[in-house]
Amino acid sequence: MIKAAIFGYGTVGSGVYEVLTKNSAIIQNKLGDRIEVKYVLDLRDFEGDPVQQVLVHDVDTILNDEDVKIICETMGGEKPAYDFTRRALELGKSVCTSNKELVEKHGAELLEIAKEHNCSYLFEASVGGGIPIIRPLCTSLAQEHIESITGILNGTTNYILSKMENEGADFDTVLKRAQEKGYAERNPEADVCGYDAGRKIAILASLAYGKNVDFADLYIEGITQISKTDFEYAGKLGTTIKLFAKSLCRDGKYYAMVAPFMVTQDNPLYAVQNVFNAILVHGNMVGDTMYYGKGAGKLATASAVVADVIDCAKHLGKHIPIIWDEQKLEVSPMDEFTRRFFVRVKETDHNKIRENFGDVEFIEHVADGETGFITAEMTEKAYNECAAKAGNVINRIRFES
Repeated sequence: MIKAAIFGYGTVGSGVYEVLTKNSAIIQNKLGDRIEVKYVLDLRDFEGDPVQQVLVHDVDTILNDEDVKIICETMGGEKPAYDFTRRALELGKSVCTSNKELVEKHGAELLEIAKEHNCSYLFEASVGGGIPIIRPLCTSLAQEHIESITGILNGTTNYILSKMENEGADFDTVLKRAQEKGYAERNPEADVCGYDAGRKIAILASLAYGKNVDFADLYIEGITQISKTDFEYAGKLGTTIKLFAKSLCRDGKYYAMVAPFMVTQDNPLYAVQNVFNAILVHGNMVGDTMYYGKGAGKLATASAVVADVIDCAKHLGKHIPIIWDEQKLEVSPMDEFTRRFFVRVKETDHNKIRENFGDVEFIEHVADGETGFITAEMTEKAYNECAAKAGNVINRIRFES
């Protein structure tokens, strides 16, 4: 029997406990051994919940117990999760986590500590909830040069954009509904400003390229400026609008960003709706591979944590290698990246628009007093210069064909 512990009995932690107990027989059959939750760490008591029988309030109870071989860290945030995780790894206990903030900030360091102490640090659930993406990047695609990763990595923003498109609603109305349904936090900044997706693409890019991609180096733009008028223009073009998290390797340079994109119908991510996530990975040999499913939620995320627990149980006393060097990867600025842009301006004179933006494709009229159009391909720097010259841009969205 393999003894495990859970740090934190919130949404994900309680889900991990449920998966490990309800699916105990299935796990034992596939693993060839039983996994038992010996402890659950939380500051609170849960009277009437079966977990009360294994609940402890002192982390040292778990860390000092040599029988505990695997820990599920589902506390969230950097502190005290970092200290608890580091101590566990230094004692040779493997740690499986859903904590994207901790993984993004300290993943490379904690992997090195795990290696030094012949245990493992696994974090499949930190990106994409129940969608397998970390393990495919590290194993199934290990032979590939990853040229690009494009993902819908935040269910809250995808839900908001889907409802804005399908119902013609404005951002504030849909955000309020998302909060009422529990899809968005009371303070939704991390989601709607793109920070959550930014941390996730930083993790994926670090794994794809083997060096540390710093979240602070990413260009990040959220969805707060997207309006129902933008979706009316998108409808005229037969496109939609998605918040994409992207990393690319092009001509020896690395790029990473989060921003809204106007997406055409032939793009595999076009049809991803509501709270679902999807990730498109392009390798230089295999081409496109796509991963789709629930990107959040109690049991979806818990399932990914437990998958890591099983992997650790198969490799007790051994280190499962994940290549992520602490050396920083230089992320290039987006200035020289070339693409088309959807633009709305407070101008109806087409000649004046051409004077400022060059050869453009005008879109059928949607709103009085303004014009929408698609630019020719140009660099981000060139677009910014055109927009500054015009001085009348209402909004612009990058165009993804």
